[in-house]
Amino acid sequence: MATKKMILDLDTGVDDALALAYAVADPNVDLIGIISSYGNTLVETAAQNSLNLLHLLGADDVPVFIGARHSSTTNQFEVMPISQMIHGKNGVGDVILEQSPRAVEKQSAVDFLIEAAHQYQENLIFIPTGPLTNLAAAIKKDSKVATLIGNTTLMGGALTVPGNVTPFTEANIHQDPEAADFAFTHQKNLTMVGLDVTLRTLLTKKETADWRLLNTKAGKVFADLMDFYIDAYDHLNINKNGAALHDPLAVAVGIDPSYVTTLPLAMHVTYNQENGDYGRTIGDKERLLEPTTSKVAVLVDAKRFVNDFQNLMLSVLK
Repeated sequence: MATKKMILDLDTGVDDALALAYAVADPNVDLIGIISSYGNTLVETAAQNSLNLLHLLGADDVPVFIGARHSSTTNQFEVMPISQMIHGKNGVGDVILEQSPRAVEKQSAVDFLIEAAHQYQENLIFIPTGPLTNLAAAIKKDSKVATLIGNTTLMGGALTVPGNVTPFTEANIHQDPEAADFAFTHQKNLTMVGLDVTLRTLLTKKETADWRLLNTKAGKVFADLMDFYIDAYDHLNINKNGAALHDPLAVAVGIDPSYVTTLPLAMHVTYNQENGDYGRTIGDKERLLEPTTSKVAVLVDAKRFVNDFQNLMLSVLK
């Protein structure tokens, strides 16, 4: 068993599925649990997607926990039409997955995260790839979480490029800017892997064709869901050269930070609706003189990452 333990917090859409596969495949970490969130799909659908994908990959031993069903400031959540266009109505490219024999855990996701933070401390890697509602809730329930977790690497935000929801705002942050601001201003050892770097990591149908050549059920399923994603990027004019590996890059950086060049920066998130920059991830001028405990990825070795990602996928999809 690897010394480093990993928890994924997924709103399981297509790139979350790839992040899950990456975490299962990498021998340098032990995936000890998945927290389900809302975003690309409803939280219950995300949880079942995770269970079914784990089953497909022969990792039924990994538990899945239900997290927040909506943001910290609303009472409900509805999937955005654009999310369904990109990820499919079921979150995984409308591919029908075999049902896992395992059910979601009865323990709450927040309590699971708190317990794991105390148990593993500096050896725990936490990777949120959706809204930061669960992380903020855990810190509010137990403030020690903010300093206990050894490495929090999130997929979200945009510092040097425009957002993908508004000119300032990236989708995961946009789901719950207040929770994101709380996490950014409290959580230590935090690295933001945002659109600045993820948009530079593209996968094409050349790679998914290699998955199909494995002639395995997992290879076909992952190729089908990723091809759906690549087609959506093309049809929606997001990128006609391929689809970005947003969430897998966050997992990779959590394990091996050398994939990216980071800028030490105390961050916060704006959430005043009247200012026109709702959900913006930006340096916090109020903390410029304080010690910096967070980093922002601004450059990525895309060629090395995509090559390593492909090799890991070929190993786990056999």
